[in-house]
Amino acid sequence: MSPSVWQRVLSEVQETAHTIQFYFQGEPLLNKDLPQMIREAHEAGLYTIVSTNAQAMTAEMANALVQAGLDRIIISMDGLSDSSYKAYRVGGSLDKTKSALQYIREAKDAKRSRSLPFGVGLGSPIIELQCLRLRTNEHEWAQFKREYRSLGADRLVFKTAQLSDYENGHPLMPSDPRYSRYIQGTDGKYHRRRLRKGCFRVWSGCVITTDGTVLPCCYDKAQQHAYGNIMTTPLRELFTSPRAQAFRQAAFHETPQICQECWR
Repeated sequence: MSPSVWQRVLSEVQETAHTIQFYFQGEPLLNKDLPQMIREAHEAGLYTIVSTNAQAMTAEMANALVQAGLDRIIISMDGLSDSSYKAYRVGGSLDKTKSALQYIREAKDAKRSRSLPFGVGLGSPIIELQCLRLRTNEHEWAQFKREYRSLGADRLVFKTAQLSDYENGHPLMPSDPRYSRYIQGTDGKYHRRRLRKGCFRVWSGCVITTDGTVLPCCYDKAQQHAYGNIMTTPLRELFTSPRAQAFRQAAFHETPQICQECWR
């Protein structure tokens, strides 16, 4: 995101928003301006979150993020062995992910020791280790629960996985259907679990892409339901526009296609 778009975003949201998530369909650590953006958002009183695969994390970046005032960092690690990790994170490095956790932990502990007596309290950023529930790592779920703190995390979150070409099953689909977004029907095919209608997210927030396009949520990956662009129209107008209101009504009554893949 260019500085001009970022400054427009910050000016538009700082009076009414409470949280900015610095990620959407990409790797946020590739933006070298990220620490400065977080610092400016933090100084504006906004809660800040970053989600990363951690492959580009360095000790210097970790320290910059912590010193910028980042409130929460989500690090994705979908396996505790090299084979289970790479089954989903193709081309990724488990060692880099483990190192990233330690870099953030060390930077956080150093900051906390300077600011809090005896290191009392959890401090920020909260380090969240996120693991997708997959067939390739299901034998490690209990181990994740035992070891996430020793890896440097404060919190462990398991998530179900969104899969493509799932109709005939998928090699990454967990063996226990309770942990899958898909369920096998009487026809032998797998189907998306039925979702309840209505969605709080499209009333409570939106996505702003790197060029300023405003989307209803993170599942509008192809930008099919864009409200407009903040570089030409104020966010308040876009968020309350007839197009935005029409999408919310559709999400409440009809469940648009992009909502079919959501898991909320």
